[in-house]
Amino acid sequence: MIALIAGTNRPESNTRKVVALLEGIYADLKLPVRVLDLADLPAEIFFPTSYATKAGAFLPFSETILQSSGLHLVTPEYNGSFPGVLKYFIDMLKFPESFQHRPVCFVGLSAGAWGGLRPVEQLQHIFGYRNACIFPDRVFLPEVGDQLDDRGQLKDPEIHERLRKQIIGFVDFVQRLKGVQLRLA
Repeated sequence: MIALIAGTNRPESNTRKVVALLEGIYADLKLPVRVLDLADLPAEIFFPTSYATKAGAFLPFSETILQSSGLHLVTPEYNGSFPGVLKYFIDMLKFPESFQHRPVCFVGLSAGAWGGLRPVEQLQHIFGYRNACIFPDRVFLPEVGDQLDDRGQLKDPEIHERLRKQIIGFVDFVQRLKGVQLRLA
C-alpha cells in the first residue's frame, strides 16, 4: 500500500484536489493507496505533551506510514517552503523506522511560477537525512489555481499523463526496493 499524503491542513486546498486526482489514478491502475490528509490530524497532537506521549488519535496516521510500502507526498509552497504542519507531522512520527529505507515520491504545487520546487527540494533533504529512498521523478504544478477547473480536474491532459507516469514509475521503484507486489487483482 502506498500512503498518499496531503501535506497541508488548509481546508479545501488545491493540494487536496491534486491528492484526489492522484488517488483516482492509483484506483484506475488498481494500486492500493491510503490517503492521509493533514487536515484530519487530531487537535491533541498539537499539545506540547505530544512530544513525549503521542495522542491515541494519532495512531492511525503513524500506523499507515509504518505499514506503507512507500510514501507519495503532495506539498504546496507556503512562503518559499512547505507548510509547518507537514514538518510537525514528520517530527511526530516514529524515529527511525517511519522513513528508514522507505521509498518517497514528491509532487509540488504553488500559486507561483516554480510549482513547489523549493518545498520539494527542502523535503528531499529532510527525507534523505532520515535515510528514505528518494524517487527522482518529481512533478511540479506551477500556478496550480489556473491548472484546475471548477471541479478540481486538471485542464491539461498532458499534466494528468505526467502524474500517471510518475505513479507507474514510483510503483516500479517501490516494488524493486521493497520486494513487494502492489498491483491489485
